[in-house]
Amino acid sequence: MITAAAAIAQKATKKPAKMTVKAGDALPDVKLDELVGGEIKQQSLKELFAGKKGILFGVPGAFTPGCSKTHLPGYVADFEKLQAAGAEVIICVAVNDAFAMDAWGQANNTAGKVVMLADARAELTKALGIELDAPAVLGNTRCRRFSAVIEDGKFKTVNLEAGGELTCSLSNVILDQLKQ
Repeated sequence: MITAAAAIAQKATKKPAKMTVKAGDALPDVKLDELVGGEIKQQSLKELFAGKKGILFGVPGAFTPGCSKTHLPGYVADFEKLQAAGAEVIICVAVNDAFAMDAWGQANNTAGKVVMLADARAELTKALGIELDAPAVLGNTRCRRFSAVIEDGKFKTVNLEAGGELTCSLSNVILDQLKQ
């Protein structure tokens, strides 16, 4: 039996996992969408991390199996540990609209823990060079799974998954990196 995550990995265009951003690079000046009080508000990623230490992680899509069963729930469950290790902000992004990200956040009890931002136009995904070409499964280009520790607007660490894997971008890996 093949898992949904494996299906995404198999049907996605076979491109090597590469991230153009690296430790030491500044966050791109990209605005992402958040549903606030029923209205879409654009949030500056740079401003959200200005003067703070935190986590930025991305997933292929809201409500997709691996993202919903493992990836996002891990960050929610480990919130207090991540906060104790120094994370002042935790942000999840996906190439979805703000309504889908808000509903997914509500379904996973992210309020007050993980900020759910929509990269609806894939601007962040493209700026970081982390496109997942998966039209056969997800309908369009999506974001590869990744995680990063951000400190005062700069990447301290970056972790990029290959295909549909769930290993190096999970909350337990970031927790160890926050402590460094």
